[in-house]
Amino acid sequence: MTTKIDEWLLDILACPKSKAPLRLDAEAGELVCDESGLAYPIRDGIPVLLVDEARQIG
Repeated sequence: MTTKIDEWLLDILACPKSKAPLRLDAEAGELVCDESGLAYPIRDGIPVLLVDEARQIG
């Protein structure tokens, strides 16, 4: 399933840990922060930007 996030929303979202911009991984349904190495889930179209809910990547 491919997830969509409006561009204007993606432009204002930031990683709560590093404050860096997030990028959408539509295939995985996650917002990814390359700086902190965390991937935040998107559930029912809503980004869950909680560090405790994030998955460590890389």
